Amino acid sequence: MLPPAAVIESVGSELPTVSIVIPVRNEEDCIARCLNAVLAQTYPPALLEIIVIDAHSHDRSRAIVADYAGRDARITLLSNPIGTIPAGLNVGIRAARGEVIARVDARTILASDYLSTAVELLVSMRAHNVGGPVRSITPTLGGRALALAWGSRFGLGGASERYRESTECWTDTVYLGVYPRKVFETIGLYDENILQDEDAELNYRLRSHGGRILVSPRLRSYYFNSPSLRRLAWKNLVFGYSKVQVCQKYPRMMNWRHFVPPIFVAGLLLGPILGSVHWLFGAVWIVGVGSYLLVCLGVMGRYLLQGEGRTTMLLPLIFPILHLSWGAGFLAGTVRFFSRWFRYEPAPPPPLSQASAPLIQEAIGFAVRKRP
Repeated sequence: MLPPAAVIESVGSELPTVSIVIPVRNEEDCIARCLNAVLAQTYPPALLEIIVIDAHSHDRSRAIVADYAGRDARITLLSNPIGTIPAGLNVGIRAARGEVIARVDARTILASDYLSTAVELLVSMRAHNVGGPVRSITPTLGGRALALAWGSRFGLGGASERYRESTECWTDTVYLGVYPRKVFETIGLYDENILQDEDAELNYRLRSHGGRILVSPRLRSYYFNSPSLRRLAWKNLVFGYSKVQVCQKYPRMMNWRHFVPPIFVAGLLLGPILGSVHWLFGAVWIVGVGSYLLVCLGVMGRYLLQGEGRTTMLLPLIFPILHLSWGAGFLAGTVRFFSRWFRYEPAPPPPLSQASAPLIQEAIGFAVRKRP
């Protein structure tokens, strides 16, 4: 397996260069805040480059980024002709010159010490990827309710751990991610066949090569939730759809919790039909739906007791949107990609480095060069 990352013996004048990669599409309300936070980093400005990749935005996103690029030479604006998130990330990574590559989403605001802390953790913990928990912020009632749902095990199962404050520990995947460039030179880029969940696929590939992923509450960033329930439903539908591709590619990633939403959706659809055949099926359907609603109300009550107030009143609406859209997407993906269970899945984009040395013997890390 791959050895741990090469470490920097001292942090100071020999810090690595960092490339920040930001995929964007129609984020005119958020992109300026994101860039302001990136430009306010305590990391040495001369060691930073910022690459924004626009995917056919039809709002002012591209114009806003172009204005920033005109005022700061460290900012580069590129185009993403394919339009998907993994394709945009790959465009940025291929253009990046840094020894460390940090993914940042357009709706994210980084704490001023985010990059400094990330590089320190890569060094001190000998990690191949570091990230922090998702901290959601929003001025709307719906956005705050969504943040509560994301932080609930009933809402997201085991994935909810990424949305709660936790102790520093090794994990399977993280939000955003800060990687030594050597990771992409060794295991390849993001898989552009996967529309969503591309980070989980990449991190599974990283761990299969012996890489280590660290989540640390010291890495502070803040994500602006969309208050749109329609956008929430669509995003979760695509997540469920794409999860089928990830599970087909790496069956060991499959967990029992991945099957709960699609089984629930299938049960909702088949229950009334089977109930017309035999009353017992109808009774089971009623008990199942009733139990689900009771759990929704129970979680809402728990948050009420914790003082969350009227924000919790939207949870009985948000939980079904999360579960039904994800489950429907998974069922749609199962049908759409059914034949792929029986054939070889195409490989992701090749590594940045095309060295002929066996990958299994190549250390993931970044070299430190003396700087004038």
